[in-house]
Amino acid sequence: TGILFAFVIPVTMAYWIVIIGSAISIILGKMLFGGLGHNIFNPALVGRAFVQASWPVAITTFVLDGQAGPTMLDAMKRGLDGTLVAAGNPYMNALLGKMGGSIGETSALALLLGGAYLIYRGQVNWKVPAIIIGTVGVGALLFGGDPIMHMLSGGLFLGAFFMATDMVTSPYTEKGQMIFAFGIGALVTLIRFKGGYPEGMAYSILIMNGVVPLINKYTKPKMFGGVAK
Repeated sequence: TGILFAFVIPVTMAYWIVIIGSAISIILGKMLFGGLGHNIFNPALVGRAFVQASWPVAITTFVLDGQAGPTMLDAMKRGLDGTLVAAGNPYMNALLGKMGGSIGETSALALLLGGAYLIYRGQVNWKVPAIIIGTVGVGALLFGGDPIMHMLSGGLFLGAFFMATDMVTSPYTEKGQMIFAFGIGALVTLIRFKGGYPEGMAYSILIMNGVVPLINKYTKPKMFGGVAK
């Protein structure tokens, strides 16, 4: 939880806000529900949502090469050229982390390598991140955006590989996990294009975390010889 919370905040955030956000993650996001293994919502994202609601400027401020500015997604949402945010090829910048954002949002390549390792070790069902990322890409195309940039930017890779795959807060059947993943991808797309925030990964995962009990109810396998109610 501590590492993931650190990944979803900018490096310039004041220490006292980090401490408060960390406490909220553990107390409200985890201990309030009974501790480890009983939490309904992703604890790190509970802390992130609290910080974003309480100090929105602090969590959306970053410094790149000594210059403060918007994230790539914020620039695209406002109709700015991504190259104004980071010089050079914007796709390569997104891959290598040469752009602003939270600690775990900048380098898509590093996140992809980490996610691939988890898939290789059997810790992650590859279909979950694939559906989330693919849904956002298709959604961006339908809304007239740049699908590649929307897939590489923001917290999409971090959330898809390291947060949406949390066994405690996600459905326990594969069918349920695919519904869960599609819901996250669809919500991210709607928030990015129609919402007030340029990024919606955290809220999308939290919303779908709340729907997990319902998904589990309708996707759980029937017992052998049982009769569906």
